Amino acid sequence: MSIKDIVKRTIPPQAYRWIVKRRYRLRPSPLDPWRRVAPVAVDGSWRGKSVDRYYIEKFLSRHQSDVHGRVLEVADNEYTMRYGTDVTSDILHVTGSATATIVGDLESGTGIPVDAFDCIIVTQTLHFIYDYRAALRHLFTALKPGGVLLCTVPGIAQVSRYDADRWGDYYRFTGQAAARMLADAGFGQTSVQTYGNVLTASGMLSYLAIEDFTKAELESDDPDYPVIVAMYGMRT
Repeated sequence: MSIKDIVKRTIPPQAYRWIVKRRYRLRPSPLDPWRRVAPVAVDGSWRGKSVDRYYIEKFLSRHQSDVHGRVLEVADNEYTMRYGTDVTSDILHVTGSATATIVGDLESGTGIPVDAFDCIIVTQTLHFIYDYRAALRHLFTALKPGGVLLCTVPGIAQVSRYDADRWGDYYRFTGQAAARMLADAGFGQTSVQTYGNVLTASGMLSYLAIEDFTKAELESDDPDYPVIVAMYGMRT
């Protein structure tokens, strides 16, 4: 007779059920490290650089040779100046800012120059534009023939409350969607790359930073768990 049988015969059924329930409750669970209903921080910037920025900068560094000539970037020109060579920098803002050189609306096309840029950098922006298809068409026409769009969009990400309260936060994208979006906008030469995996995607949702992961964890890409989707498009 097993110990289990002896215990089952010698203690009341109600007590036995309580012991069994307690035993399974105490077992380690794969969910234990994530068993929380709130993120690690409301704003994870204090922990270090955000996970999506790691992947954005990896993508832009791979296309550094495309950042030249007249370059347009949204909101600021940090990446233009970091990755660009012999550039003339323009900054686009929808309502204007102290550093903006162009006030324009990508959705409507108002204020967006035509046939003007050798490169346009648009990081984590299209999901804040309801008609992102129109925005991509206006980005296409803003490029000179032969000009290049370097664009990233979120795959798995929390809502940006700051942006949602001001102009909206509407979409998350897949690699398949990105490929069709570029083609529909008219880009001839295109490529799409996804970055991230289930671990870094989970960490991103909890506002963990790149310092919380090993290099190997950050460098493992699983197309089923994209933290960002990176889009390259040339106007041919």
